[in-house]
Amino acid sequence: MKKIGLFVVFALCYLKNSGQEIARFNPDTIKTIQLDSAVNITAQKFGVETFINAIITDNSFYQAFRNMKKYGFIAENRIFTYNKKNKVDGKIYRKIKHHPSGPVKMEYLVKQDTGKVYKKNGKYQLYTIEMFDYIFMNAYNSEFVAEGPMTAGKGAESNESYKSKLKTLIFAPGRPIKGLPFIGSKTQIFTANMRQYYDYSYYSGTYLDSIPVYWFKVKVKPDLSNGTKDGLMIKELTTIFDKRNFEILGRYVDMKYSNMLFDFDVQMNIEMSYFQGEKLPSKISYQGNWDYPFKKEERASFLIVHKDYQGEKR
Repeated sequence: MKKIGLFVVFALCYLKNSGQEIARFNPDTIKTIQLDSAVNITAQKFGVETFINAIITDNSFYQAFRNMKKYGFIAENRIFTYNKKNKVDGKIYRKIKHHPSGPVKMEYLVKQDTGKVYKKNGKYQLYTIEMFDYIFMNAYNSEFVAEGPMTAGKGAESNESYKSKLKTLIFAPGRPIKGLPFIGSKTQIFTANMRQYYDYSYYSGTYLDSIPVYWFKVKVKPDLSNGTKDGLMIKELTTIFDKRNFEILGRYVDMKYSNMLFDFDVQMNIEMSYFQGEKLPSKISYQGNWDYPFKKEERASFLIVHKDYQGEKR
């Protein structure tokens, strides 16, 4: 159970950049934003606080994953696992057609596995992949529910509770997460005490070739001592805002932390696009290493692309 709790730390959100990305093959080669210039915002009611308030109060990312179930679409999922030399030793490819109605929600168009993917008992080699299945494959194969809380744990030590905490970490960065040993408060980077350790900047750009956006970056200050830097779990949080309506269209998170119990180094993107005026997930990518005592170190990356949304809402 502790393993589940610790893994909750290792998943989050948006946009490739020049930060701390793990030096190895990355399946995510899709460039979706072009930066124009730094933005000098002088309006009294518009600035850093505007962006921060939007981030910590936003529930639209989680709702977008609910809303996608109302449509037909194609999901292409590529997963790679790596050995200690960062060479690919396992591959999973799924091409899935999602049906918004009828008894069969998920139709496999392609299903391929190569290399070291499964244990002898048929379970996945890596817990990373098991959590991927929980977050994404379950979403493809379940009914649309219009409303509901982001978290719905059944108790402090239950699997469902830890998985609910994972959802909070993915869809609501910057909020505290109770029940995660040693790091629950480290996700809360917008408190008065934590803000002193981060630089804030925002830029103007174009997303998906046509959407005008603000690119808001929160990053650990470069002149901090190494000891202080090591104690900060979230190294960078970048958020993309649609200038026209201030909707959040993408997030990137770079996280790295080490103590006596575990080590991890993770970057994750989530990107959205519009279909019939509704914000829906279009790309999710993950790069991560994590190490837990007496367990095999896990190294994995994945790229999820949702495309060809179609059909009327149910």
